[in-house]
Amino acid sequence: MNASALIDELNGAATAAGLVALGIAAVEQFEDTREALESRKAAGLHGGMAFTYRDPRRSTDPARILDGARSLVVGALPYAAGSVGEPQFDGPAGRVARYAVSDHYTALRSALEAVAQKLEAAGYRTRVVLDDNALVDRAAAQRAGLGWFGHNANLLVPGYGSWVVLGSIVTDAVLVPSEVVPDGCGPCRRCLDGCPTGAIIAPGVVDARRCLAWLVQAEASFPIEYREALGDRVYGCDECQEVCPPARRSPQASQNVETDTAWVELLWMLNATDEELITKLGRWYIPRRDPRYLRRNALLALGNSADPVDSEVRSVVGRFISSDDEMLSEHAQWALERLNGRAQVAM
Repeated sequence: MNASALIDELNGAATAAGLVALGIAAVEQFEDTREALESRKAAGLHGGMAFTYRDPRRSTDPARILDGARSLVVGALPYAAGSVGEPQFDGPAGRVARYAVSDHYTALRSALEAVAQKLEAAGYRTRVVLDDNALVDRAAAQRAGLGWFGHNANLLVPGYGSWVVLGSIVTDAVLVPSEVVPDGCGPCRRCLDGCPTGAIIAPGVVDARRCLAWLVQAEASFPIEYREALGDRVYGCDECQEVCPPARRSPQASQNVETDTAWVELLWMLNATDEELITKLGRWYIPRRDPRYLRRNALLALGNSADPVDSEVRSVVGRFISSDDEMLSEHAQWALERLNGRAQVAM
């Protein structure tokens, strides 16, 4: 099979599997990305995040993933990002970001494996890599011509915006790299100005120490100065995508999100056992797989959004104030003070 026919096969498999973009990049080290990771880590902008920051030389060198690697085949899978209905239960509800409403990465892996099978059938070796600290997905996708880096640091795919998950196939096939997509943000500042905590400190530069999407996943106490900005969120934040023009114009922006997984019952989160929390929410990234961080987030969301005079809410918060866990006790005390403040305003 010649190279052109192979690319046609890959594109056909990608489309059939639900991918909306597929591109090719060479495997040489992403030097610019490595330098950016190292400089931002040195400046503390990673906020303690490990992932691709753990070892920038490794995560920007796809040749390390497969002996004899020659090309990267990168794909994008879209997910629904439209309106979210009201919670299907009574009582206070915690909001879940659209990228965490369901396990999009399982579908992405299946799609990439379908493409990889075409390469293997042609006699090449492959390895699928996604959501892994072995490779910076966005850098690979930008090199492969899937889109450009938005001012919110997400990859924006033409016609689809950032409502996509990204993954790669590392292969020893020699394939012609795709053309890079030019910047499409121009002078737009909507994501910078729309971030609830000012975490986007410059176009394409995010200070993770302020980013709600990272802070709900980080260990230790939630920074007090950003607790009110968290609102009713318990996992993730979509704000910079919701205001982004290319994302707002994408087909996914009109696809309603599954309501039953877009909300979590806050009182259930605080009354459930460790096992129950991990069983239901364990597909999220939870520091050290410790459910106390889920409870931490739930306490803050409760203080910000629950009925401030609800007796059950106050009873649950009071129970955590008496907890032996100092972190949860402190967050519960904050939640109670927030409820009291909101109750006074409402009077």
